[in-house]
Amino acid sequence: MSTIQTYLETLQFNRSQTLNLLNQIVEIGNPEKVLGWRPGTGRAHIAWQCIHIGVTEEIFGVERLADRRHDAHHADLWDRFKGGSTPDNDIPSIDLIQQVLTDGRETMLETLAGFADEQLDTFTWVHPRLGKELSLRTTLQIINWHEGHHQGQAHITLNLYKSGRTV
Repeated sequence: MSTIQTYLETLQFNRSQTLNLLNQIVEIGNPEKVLGWRPGTGRAHIAWQCIHIGVTEEIFGVERLADRRHDAHHADLWDRFKGGSTPDNDIPSIDLIQQVLTDGRETMLETLAGFADEQLDTFTWVHPRLGKELSLRTTLQIINWHEGHHQGQAHITLNLYKSGRTV
């Protein structure tokens, strides 16, 4: 199994956990209320955490790892949900969140399909906000960490919601 394939399998596992979280929210009922709940003033709600994952993967798939911006499905959401954005009170539906997660992942996987293990340390790009050059290997590590990080934030927010507590 290639190194890239190993990263892709990890991405698949991470996504299963995010989708499981969304299924739990549906089971609670009134998903818009749950998705929009914030653990404290100025904190991100669950919807922002989840849609941020999909938007980020789309950005990686069409801008950072390739020149495919014309293939973006949700560029209209980027400014609201990309890194550094401030979560607003317009809560996306569970259906939209699932669609952005699906589309972002598919777009990123299409781009990654064009890479081989030999490029893990030779393909580089410069992160626009950080101004730092990153290899494909580091990028795959970041992408894998990114979903777990934000899914974890959404998970603790859901647990706080269910307990009726704020931090």
